[in-house]
Amino acid sequence: MMQAIDVQTVVFHEGEHYVAQCLDVDVSSFGDSEDDALANLREALELYFEDAPADSVAKVEGPEVRRLTLERA
Repeated sequence: MMQAIDVQTVVFHEGEHYVAQCLDVDVSSFGDSEDDALANLREALELYFEDAPADSVAKVEGPEVRRLTLERA
């Protein structure tokens, strides 16, 4: 029986591609458009969850984008 898993994702433009990243597990993908990136992420997540234990999802609630400035040498 299939189990529905809801995950939080973020999509951003990087260079010539769009990157789709899952916030609940460490999986990301990319594509030429946002839709392509999300479709590729869906496929990557489906493959990830084939072998992942059920408790491998760390539920991210209400993510917010924040800028963090770092200094480096």
